[in-house]
Amino acid sequence: MKSVLLIGQSNMAGRGFLHEVKTICDERIFMLRNGRWQMMAEPIHFDRAVAGVGPAASFAEAWCNGNPGETIGLIPCAEGGSSLDEWSQDGILFRHAVCEAKFAMENSELIAILWHQGENDSHSGKYKEYYQKLAQMVKALRNELEAENIPFLIGGLGDYLGKTAFGANCTEYQQVNQELYRYAEENGACCYVTGKDLYANPDGIHMNAESQRRFGLRYYEAHRTGHHVEEPLPDERERVEALYKKEYTASEKRYLALEKFTSGKMSFEAVMKELM
Repeated sequence: MKSVLLIGQSNMAGRGFLHEVKTICDERIFMLRNGRWQMMAEPIHFDRAVAGVGPAASFAEAWCNGNPGETIGLIPCAEGGSSLDEWSQDGILFRHAVCEAKFAMENSELIAILWHQGENDSHSGKYKEYYQKLAQMVKALRNELEAENIPFLIGGLGDYLGKTAFGANCTEYQQVNQELYRYAEENGACCYVTGKDLYANPDGIHMNAESQRRFGLRYYEAHRTGHHVEEPLPDERERVEALYKKEYTASEKRYLALEKFTSGKMSFEAVMKELM
């Protein structure tokens, strides 16, 4: 199995509303939970009760389409509201991510680290120290995981920030993006993934579910090509729709039926018919 480490703050953890997009269900995609690889279901993260759609599911589904017969596991370690300082080498979030990744690497091969963070550092001139702090964190992470050449994929902040609601305070998001891009440009095994033309929930700070689906495809494209993704992908929305056209296997149908039953969306009789 291949594996991917997910780190950063809430837009990596995911706050997209689950009911706004179609389900991605694939028996070849797993997530690490309670020390076990379980078949992926969203929300992948449980950093908050409001966790929802992030970029990881569409990234993983696109990866599966490009790697027939292989499996992939997601290692969710993002923490909503976290600043870059909280990801320092001696911090709990860093240590937790390292522990989870090392545990996952006992029976998987780490192929990528997905990073999205910066909203919490988009004010009060914090961008001036962002590059240095990010560099220290990435170097320490690579050393701990012996992952010098593993792609480190950096997601840019959305250009909806700095305008309304909770996102209004993120007035320096463009400066943070400049530092994120500069780091990706100046360091090996690192790609920048643009946040252009993505849209927010009504809170003005979290990407909506549809944008997260597209964002995940951009992350995958950066991983596949080894190059920055500086503009939205051509036919991005059509590519997302193509992900939903996958026919479910028998085990995937059973998994979805049980999920609906346990959440009160399907009767016992209906789920038993599906299981049979």
